[in-house]
Amino acid sequence: MTLLLALQIVAAGSTFTCTPVRVWDGDGPIWCAEGPRIRLAGIAAREMDGSCRDGHPCPRAPAQAARDHLASLLGQPVGRSREGHVLVRGAPLTCRSDGNGRGSRTAAWCATAEGVDLSCAMVDSGMAARWDRYWRGHRC
Repeated sequence: MTLLLALQIVAAGSTFTCTPVRVWDGDGPIWCAEGPRIRLAGIAAREMDGSCRDGHPCPRAPAQAARDHLASLLGQPVGRSREGHVLVRGAPLTCRSDGNGRGSRTAAWCATAEGVDLSCAMVDSGMAARWDRYWRGHRC
């Protein structure tokens, strides 16, 4: 049953809670204790090898710096998994699904308990680039 929940794509327009437990890079995925994996909507960050995918905006910030900044926005980094994910302990996020984020990820707009919009914070910090194709009039 847990495997099924981990692969769940949250329906577009649905609001859901995500308690972050790990993060891979500056735009996700963020693993939620509740099951979904989130790709932050409307942004692009460098891949962990430092590259940018074809057709994606390419921010100047290094991949590791972007990942670490996102982890700090999510809460307290508490270690690393053997796969290289940053493990985090943080308060639940409130997220609104934007639909399938490719593969087993839900694209979502998420905010911290303090109201910090994660996509906006990553763009404002320079750690990620706004992806106009997916931004769709989002307001920070």
